[in-house]
Amino acid sequence: MANQDELVFLPLGGVGEIGMNLALYGYGAPEHRQWIMVDCGVTFPGPDLPGVDLVLPDIRFLAKERKNLKGIIITHAHEDHYGALNDLWPGLNVPVYASAFTAGLLEAKRDYEKSMGEIPITPFKAGDRINVGPFSIEGIGVNHSIPEPMSLMIRTPVGNVIHTGDWKIDHEPSLGPLTDEARFRQLGDEGVLALMCDSTNALRDGVSPSEKDVSESLRRIIEDAEGRVAITTFSSNVGRIRTIAEAAEAAGREILLLGSSLKRVVDVARDIGIMEGIKPFIAEDEYGYIPRDKVVVILTGSQGEPRAALAKLSRDEMRNVALAAGDIVVFSSRAIPGNEKAIQDIKNGLTEQGVHVVTDAEALVHVSGHPRRNELQRMYEWTRPKIVVPVHGEATHLTAHKELAEQSGISIVPRVRNGDILRLAPGPAQVIGEAPHGRIFKDGTLIGDFDEMGIGERKKLSYVGHVAVNVVLDARYDIVGDPDLVAIGLPAYDDEGEDMEDTLFDAIVSAIESIPRARRKDIDMVQEAARRAVRAAANHGWGKKPVVTVFVTRVSG
Repeated sequence: MANQDELVFLPLGGVGEIGMNLALYGYGAPEHRQWIMVDCGVTFPGPDLPGVDLVLPDIRFLAKERKNLKGIIITHAHEDHYGALNDLWPGLNVPVYASAFTAGLLEAKRDYEKSMGEIPITPFKAGDRINVGPFSIEGIGVNHSIPEPMSLMIRTPVGNVIHTGDWKIDHEPSLGPLTDEARFRQLGDEGVLALMCDSTNALRDGVSPSEKDVSESLRRIIEDAEGRVAITTFSSNVGRIRTIAEAAEAAGREILLLGSSLKRVVDVARDIGIMEGIKPFIAEDEYGYIPRDKVVVILTGSQGEPRAALAKLSRDEMRNVALAAGDIVVFSSRAIPGNEKAIQDIKNGLTEQGVHVVTDAEALVHVSGHPRRNELQRMYEWTRPKIVVPVHGEATHLTAHKELAEQSGISIVPRVRNGDILRLAPGPAQVIGEAPHGRIFKDGTLIGDFDEMGIGERKKLSYVGHVAVNVVLDARYDIVGDPDLVAIGLPAYDDEGEDMEDTLFDAIVSAIESIPRARRKDIDMVQEAARRAVRAAANHGWGKKPVVTVFVTRVSG
């Protein structure tokens, strides 16, 4: 089989984690495969990555396969599916296929971030078919929490694969399309070798509630409110934004948008006609002149982002907009794992102001855009795949999805994680190798790995601070004057109440003077003695060892 044409699946992100979705499909003999990439997403850093702006998939595998990569297809415009494209595409420079909304949002994002260069986009939407290398790809309409999402039917000479992307079944969504059951059934009749399927909600029983039910709940909250209503949601959820705007208009309220990402998304949605019929929103400086019961604010910050509009409102830091006791803030969103503490801090700040906070624990104000277990089973029934590969999820989601597929009669459900090369055909489905994979980091305008970006050292600094020391030695290798010492991030006093900098200063002088003058010619030795002395003194009086930088200069005369 070594020289046979094979169909392989290789995830470089999104399988074993939530976010950073990037999947490769390869076809051909092992040494001559041609590839397509499906999605190119990011994930967001937690407190363990201080200073990092974005986390991107490591695509070094494609460095040697660059000439064999034939195209990139984006299923939809969520950050975890397209957010790395601006940063990674220049090193790939291959055709990109995406919907009009995704293309518009990518352009707006690039303009906002002042990214260099333009990424040429070939329009591709549900119902279209394209040929990319040896692959024939068809877009299939699905419902999700963003405009124009799609699944992909990927046809190859050895079998057909359905890559679902993000989807759910909702018969009454606020924004189309419906998940195309008829087309999935037709594809099942044609024959589906493998279904690569969203696992995000594989732990949740039943069927997702409809967006219509969320819309009704939000409408009632707006109608019944006596004061202002502020609703925070994911900025990409145009259907939800439109629903809120319609409910506000029906209640005789004006609408204010807060947050740059929200405004960008709405501008793109207007450009392609999705916001047709919604009247213009008010300007920020008009807010204060409108009665409290005549305004609805739609704003960013549902994940606790400290610089987002909601966080600023919770700290009462906005110039033209504020909330007051009796107003309502609705979290029409879910908490992404890791953001719970930041979100709770915002809720506490709002509560201190007398604002009533509404979450999905109190009312149906949010519904996920991903399929629950009964919906997954319906996808199996429609498409009747020989193989199911759980993707888009952490280990617990993938394992639950694997068990569900097996219980539903799917006999082949391979265990796959990022970097695994899964051969789908010919022969039995099995992992046949591992490709280089991992994470790289965007930090300011630079991109690099953990060590290149200095993240490890930065983490140390965040825990133990830094001490910089400058020592001058004369021609006889005696200390000239007093060493200069700057301590950043250390306590002011040690455990005996002594000034910390004085304690460290004394340790430096003592350490250097204990070195015989003849041996002080070894400047490196002097530096190391001073460094060790600072760390030992800090550890004795504080219990921690700071990062220490020592400069030793010898002057003549």
